[in-house]
Amino acid sequence: MTEPASAALRGEHENTPDPFGDGVTETSALPVIPPARRRTDSARMDDAPIEIDYLGVVEYERARDMQRGIAAERAAGQGRDHLLLLEHPPVYTAGRRTEPQDMPTDGSPVVMTDRGGKLTWHGPGQLVGYPIVRLAEPVDVIDYVRRLEEALIAVCTGLGLVCGRVPGRSGVWVPANSLQSARKVAAIGVRVERGVALHGISLNCDSPLDAYDVIVPCGIRDAGVTTLSRELGREITLAEVLPSVADSIARALDGRLPISDHDIAHVTPAGAAPGA
Repeated sequence: MTEPASAALRGEHENTPDPFGDGVTETSALPVIPPARRRTDSARMDDAPIEIDYLGVVEYERARDMQRGIAAERAAGQGRDHLLLLEHPPVYTAGRRTEPQDMPTDGSPVVMTDRGGKLTWHGPGQLVGYPIVRLAEPVDVIDYVRRLEEALIAVCTGLGLVCGRVPGRSGVWVPANSLQSARKVAAIGVRVERGVALHGISLNCDSPLDAYDVIVPCGIRDAGVTTLSRELGREITLAEVLPSVADSIARALDGRLPISDHDIAHVTPAGAAPGA
């Protein structure tokens, strides 16, 4: 494991439609989605532990280049799986399915990416995790995404937050109540190239939410976005969640944190604005 933020940074296939609609891409090498592997199996090809890198604040383009370098090694059977944990300066990124109406209404610049999904924001107070993992065969992208969700649900529930999955949508969600629609607290957007997963997760800890006001986050208009701090009524920092996120992702991908059912209903209360 590298040292925290002060440590030095180290340095296709076409894709089928995004099966979740807001953040997942499957390789075209798979004509059908294979049956899910056993929940106690590893999702990774290799047995060596994931190398976890705490990188601090990293520009989006630099992190993207780092991912590509590691992914090329993994596709060639070299190096080790990595989990990059970091924070980005403010940036909007657009997945391959972003539509014109999703784009910022204030003219803010957008970085186009090769991940699945649509438009999202990264910035201060949001923990970003990029697992660059050589996936076990047969590759099961949906199982991989469910494991990432399971890891983040474990982190959030460990802090006392009631959360789960909304059927048909990726990420981790806080259930609707009498005044608010379901709110997304963690997003997932991945890409698989030559059997290697890139991109990953973002978890809103104490990030400002006004950046979402000028976009349609993940192309979803009938739900909101939230943070751990807002939902729990106390400050939750990146430093607080870093260890548990690293541990939970590693355990979920290795099969030591089995996938469980956490489905919640997506209900928009009458007269409530998304995320109000």
